[in-house]
Amino acid sequence: MKTLVYVEHDNSVMKDATLAVVTAATKLGEVHALVAGSGCGAVAEEAAKVAGITTVHVADDAAYAHQLAENVAPLVASLMDSHDAFLAPATSHGKNIAPRVAALLDVMQISDILSVESADTFTRPIYAGNAIATVQSSDAKKVITVRGTAFDKAATEGGSASIEAVSASGDAGLSSFVSAEIAKQERPELTSAKIIVSGGRALKDGPTFESTIYPLADKLGAAVGASRAAVDAGYVPNDYQVGQTGKIVAPEVYIAIGISGAIQHLAGMKDSKTIVAINKDEDAPIFQVADIGLVADLFNAVPELTASL
Repeated sequence: MKTLVYVEHDNSVMKDATLAVVTAATKLGEVHALVAGSGCGAVAEEAAKVAGITTVHVADDAAYAHQLAENVAPLVASLMDSHDAFLAPATSHGKNIAPRVAALLDVMQISDILSVESADTFTRPIYAGNAIATVQSSDAKKVITVRGTAFDKAATEGGSASIEAVSASGDAGLSSFVSAEIAKQERPELTSAKIIVSGGRALKDGPTFESTIYPLADKLGAAVGASRAAVDAGYVPNDYQVGQTGKIVAPEVYIAIGISGAIQHLAGMKDSKTIVAINKDEDAPIFQVADIGLVADLFNAVPELTASL
């Protein structure tokens, strides 16, 4: 069985989300990778070193400079004649491409898999992660998105894949890149951070969130996250959102401050190795999943914690 893994990148560096997808793909058979971009030779060379990948297909064309899903999906579909499954990370980028590929191939997509049981059987979360469904697909071609926190990351060294150029399908003319506003931050990226400090609506406003959460995160070398309520209230940008409709994370330590623990938020962080919760409501649902819980006023507890570090 040949699988095609979509390599997520920025035309210069491969994103970590790809590595978990490679691990999932190795459970299905021979792994090929697709690097679609413009001036992306360095990414192809980086992907070729990843353990488990045997071939890297490179589509280097101006049409893929910004990896618009409307342009990438036809390219993937054309390569599926020689592949049995297409796997992409369950990131916003992967979730944009995979459904289009599934539609072009006229197959059902299998979303957000947690494990590979066999060549046609997978598990995936439903009901915000409160139940795990086992899904068996009879489609000849599989289109799958992979939850990165459910699989170990493949080694970035040790591979020696061949690199092959593939013909670009060109610009589909369905969309165009206008601009990008990239939030620059010195702290670690949420999905790859080992420690995350998250704040909720109890932080009251943006300046209070910043003055309370950021110093603690900086002391710990942690990424900063937030609940949907905090994002919707405008405390922080939506890049910070952790949860069912945000980012799925599984750090070594997750510190939830002023977060009640709605089911949608828990779906995004309950796989964290150690969960620490600070909340003045002792009945808050977050304490049901927390390994360490502190019932206290966060405006007293967090500054004291920060000062003691």
